[in-house]
Amino acid sequence: MTDCLLLRPYEPAYFDDFYTTRSRPDVYRYLFADHLDDRAKAEEAFAKKMTQYEVTEEDQWLVLAAYWPEAGRVIGDVVLSWLSEEHRQGEIGYVFNPEFHGKGLAREELKLHRVQAESDVRNEPSWRLMERLKMCREAHFRRSMMVKGEWCDSYVYALLKEEYESA
Repeated sequence: MTDCLLLRPYEPAYFDDFYTTRSRPDVYRYLFADHLDDRAKAEEAFAKKMTQYEVTEEDQWLVLAAYWPEAGRVIGDVVLSWLSEEHRQGEIGYVFNPEFHGKGLAREELKLHRVQAESDVRNEPSWRLMERLKMCREAHFRRSMMVKGEWCDSYVYALLKEEYESA
């Protein structure tokens, strides 16, 4: 939990907020998938998210709704993928409704040795957030991913446990 956001499993009451965010094309500009403008498809995606509330083994995703009490609604979600038990590594991701960008809301402590995140180079707000979180840019992969039919560059950032603890 942060000072501003509550991270919690998705529940049925959050669907309208989920759909409001996920139906926006601008939210998906730098994501592999397309926005969920079809309500039935959004309901399917939402039902899956409601099952991803714990991680018990590698290659699973923990998906938590980002609820902002001040707004009285879910403004996005935060995900954690357990990449390696042996190496104690995970990968984070996040999606926020653009209405709430720039408010310093995306901060959360994770108890892993190393956490990484990847961003489309064009998505400056995303990689700037990683920098504000004191993550280190480790790589710039050129034309490494296909997004909406276009080859794109990506940045990979990471944060080690000792870096987080000393910040």
